[in-house]
Amino acid sequence: QVQLVESGGGLVQTGGSLRLSCVASTSIADQNSVAWFRAGSGTERDLVAAISNRNTTYYAEIAKGRFTISRDDAKNTVYLQMNNLKPEDSATYRCGIRARGSNEDFWGQGTRVTVTS
Repeated sequence: QVQLVESGGGLVQTGGSLRLSCVASTSIADQNSVAWFRAGSGTERDLVAAISNRNTTYYAEIAKGRFTISRDDAKNTVYLQMNNLKPEDSATYRCGIRARGSNEDFWGQGTRVTVTS
């Protein structure tokens, strides 16, 4: 069973920055992809950014130009650098891995981001 632990969330003012981390209990280099999702109050979970095992990236429109996803395979860690944060970015951010072969999805518990005006 793959375990994921997110950290780095917190309270930040509009225009500020946070860097989220997702530490996996397995080699992320051997998986299909890793992604960050977010869910706010009364909303479904939305894909924010993703990175494949070949380091191809995807960003949701709301993330382009502000967020950067990266990976450190030696540390089995995926990061989400978030700059120029806005109140609408407030949500619980969760890291997900799509396992290679089985295509199973594994999720962390999430880290809360709150952006104040």
